[in-house]
Amino acid sequence: MTPHPLTPFLPTHINTGPWLAGYSLNELKSRIGTERMVLPICSLGTPPEQLAELAPLVLPPLYHEALDAELKSALQRQVPRCFPFYEGTRNRADFRGSFEIVELPARRHAPPVRRSKILAFSVDTAVEQHGPHLPLATDTIQSYAVLHELAAQTDGLVVGPPVDYGHLTWGLPFGLSIDLTPPLVTRYVCGFVNAVVDWMSPESLYVADVHGSLVHRNAIQDGLRRSRCARWAFRWLYEPLVEFSSARGDMHAGGVETALVEHISRDLVDSHWWPGRRDELAVGQMTMAHAVELSADLRRFIDQVESHPFNGIVGHVGNYFDLDAGDLMNRMLEVARQDVHGLLC
Repeated sequence: MTPHPLTPFLPTHINTGPWLAGYSLNELKSRIGTERMVLPICSLGTPPEQLAELAPLVLPPLYHEALDAELKSALQRQVPRCFPFYEGTRNRADFRGSFEIVELPARRHAPPVRRSKILAFSVDTAVEQHGPHLPLATDTIQSYAVLHELAAQTDGLVVGPPVDYGHLTWGLPFGLSIDLTPPLVTRYVCGFVNAVVDWMSPESLYVADVHGSLVHRNAIQDGLRRSRCARWAFRWLYEPLVEFSSARGDMHAGGVETALVEHISRDLVDSHWWPGRRDELAVGQMTMAHAVELSADLRRFIDQVESHPFNGIVGHVGNYFDLDAGDLMNRMLEVARQDVHGLLC
């Protein structure tokens, strides 16, 4: 994946650099006891070099312009409930490392572009564990691979910064995952949309995600409806992949996501695990049916994870060998092209 000026916090190589979302679950667990972690609150357009200097491991930022005082306070309470490990877990009780939220002074930065026809960005869960072999930002990586290709094909479409936090459940028992809760997702998306519209003045917005939660997607759309943006379209990019993912019990960090991330860049898949240790990955995966059953009772989900050798994969890594990653990517691109055509008409 080539770095892009509006998405500087996405990794180009797994398990390297300052951006925490570019690391895998296992690699982070080995580092966070000794390396300081920060979540920045900064302004839109803050230079990534400034954020990279804050700590060895830096979470994707939250933005001043998207926050009112009440929402900022709520997020400052919610994030530490989840990160680095969810409250009430053994890992949380054992954690002795350093994590803090750092608020930079608000500052007005000039937008990189203005008056695009369409501003495109994703609302994904960039801080969500994806097993031993994929980065936390796996969802955002896939969305932005589609959006950057779409921009290359579409005059007037500009790719903007992502919303890196959403609603999740399956990551919480394993750790290194942040759930904002659906009401907070709606409020933050609304604030973010108003902020980027004011900052970059697009004619319309195209918002995408690949994260599988229906509740997450509904919260995004509620935020869009509450915003001041009059013209927008939203797409769950995995909609044309259902027959290969959920229909095969392969929703999270399994064969589909491994194939797509590898297709985007082999450097984003941990070669120490994939493909040489794929049998070991399969032994530690949880079935989708089991995860769905446990989702209604987070305490029970945590107990299951703490008493079994699950590795964070909810799916079927063997599904990888029955997939054509190029075809999967083209299916996502095709529905995105149709959506964008509708906005341009």
